Order: sequence, then structure tokens, then C-alpha cells
Amino acid sequence: MKKVLILCTGNSCRSQMAEGLFRELGKREWQAFSAGSKPSGYVHPLAVHAMQERGIDMQNGRSKSVNEFASQEFDLVVTVCDHANEACPVFPGAKDRQHWPFDDPADAEGFDENKMLVFRQVRDQIEKRIGEFLS
Repeated sequence: MKKVLILCTGNSCRSQMAEGLFRELGKREWQAFSAGSKPSGYVHPLAVHAMQERGIDMQNGRSKSVNEFASQEFDLVVTVCDHANEACPVFPGAKDRQHWPFDDPADAEGFDENKMLVFRQVRDQIEKRIGEFLS
């Protein structure tokens, strides 16, 4: 089974959604993990809700530090924000490293209904990118 690590800064939105989607879409071939260079300490509730709409449960998710994975080997390391791409540590055992930048849905403004539109849009972009990678 191949392993992927998805990195972001806070590990609260994009990398969490990517982890859930990678697990779902690549479940027969991939194990997915996510982490942050500066973990926020929580998983954004709207990210949890957006993933529930896809049938992916992230209720028990937690924001993790990239340091938790420093000694592990990965087939793929993906950064999903520019800051993580710049701050990404070297993973000597990683066979591939890619940068897939997505807007941060946590930056969305307005009422929760408006913010959910942004979370769904980013979720769908991540899902499309993972699907393209896996095909």
C-alpha cells in the first residue's frame, strides 16, 4: 500500500479535506495522512461539514504537526498551500513531491452559508485534482 502525506500550514481545512478525499478515492491503493507546519489545533467545522456532504466523516480528526511524520517514508508528499510548499521539510524517503495550491476556505467572509460555498468549491477542486492524479 502506498502512502501520501498532505501538508498545509494549519492542518485545519485543505489538508484535512485532501486526506479524507485521498483515503476515499484511493482506498485500495493509498494510505493518506495530513499535517501542518504550524498546526492550528483544530479541524475547521465547515471543513467537517463539507466532507460530511460527501459521506466522509472527519468528526474525530485532529490537527497534526509535520514533526509527527518526520521519520516516516512516503511515496508522495503533497503541499496544498504556498507557505507549506516553502516551509516543507525534506522527506528523504519520499519518492515524489508535488505542489497542488488551493485557496484557503477559512479566509471566506460573510455568513456561514456563504462560507460553505467556498468550502464546497475548494473541496471539489481537491477531489478533482486527486482524481486526476489517481487516474
